[in-house]
Amino acid sequence: MKLLLQLEELAEVLLALLVFAHLPYAWWVLPATFLLPDLSMIGYLAGPRVGAVCYNIAHHKALAIAVGIGGWWLGQPVLLLAGTVLLFHSAFDRLLGYGLKYATGFHNTHLGRVGGKPVSTANN
Repeated sequence: MKLLLQLEELAEVLLALLVFAHLPYAWWVLPATFLLPDLSMIGYLAGPRVGAVCYNIAHHKALAIAVGIGGWWLGQPVLLLAGTVLLFHSAFDRLLGYGLKYATGFHNTHLGRVGGKPVSTANN
């Protein structure tokens, strides 16, 4: 199942690249804007619950698609760029195993625990 999910994320990364290729921007714009969605982690300064909400909103693919479609429909290339970057970033993150965050902590995601110390399953 993990491989199937990774292939799905890879397909979304490739779709975002295809859309970007048809936008009126130089190729350096995509890597230059790639980490912008991670600015949402600033929300963690207000605590793990607020941080998780901020992070999850910025990394939600429905938002990426809505912004991208809105940009296409309104004829606004900058909105289409924003949606494309959000989709590319979110799919790439999930391809690497970084999921949406739980309010219990930054390392607890819907794809499992990321980084830090592994959770012990043994009873002490």
